[in-house]
Amino acid sequence: MFKAPQMKLRPRARVAGIGGMRCLGIDHGSRRIGLSYGDELGVATPLPALTEADDAKRWLALVAVVKQRRPTDLVIGYPINMDETVGAKAKEIEGVAARLREQFNLPVHLVDERLTSYEAESTIAKSKRRAVRASGIIDSRAATLILQDFLNEKFPPDVG
Repeated sequence: MFKAPQMKLRPRARVAGIGGMRCLGIDHGSRRIGLSYGDELGVATPLPALTEADDAKRWLALVAVVKQRRPTDLVIGYPINMDETVGAKAKEIEGVAARLREQFNLPVHLVDERLTSYEAESTIAKSKRRAVRASGIIDSRAATLILQDFLNEKFPPDVG
């Protein structure tokens, strides 16, 4: 008779020494803000992107999401260059991260986002990319990849 191996389930929050972690993943762009959500279960899921044309309205929409979701941590994509230097876009994100810290008094984690938008876009058929890009789906998929990288580091999956 075949006996299935016993799986050990562990509450990730206790193992990591933190309880009730809720993370909002952010892929901050000049036209759209991709969003994702994850917690100590270790799974990031996309949220609708913020696509308001006006920067101020997009920021207010982000504030509303933070207030609604009540994250304990914010995780934002950090666009360092392929040669690992910090360029103008990365410096801009450092400013966004500082603003988020100041406004919400939450930890803000910068996560290397190199190639996440490319990876997110590659999951969509070429014929549909132009139409999908404006919807923010690619941006939120990129935010999901960024947040998943963070969660995988915080809560490594059990193997074996």
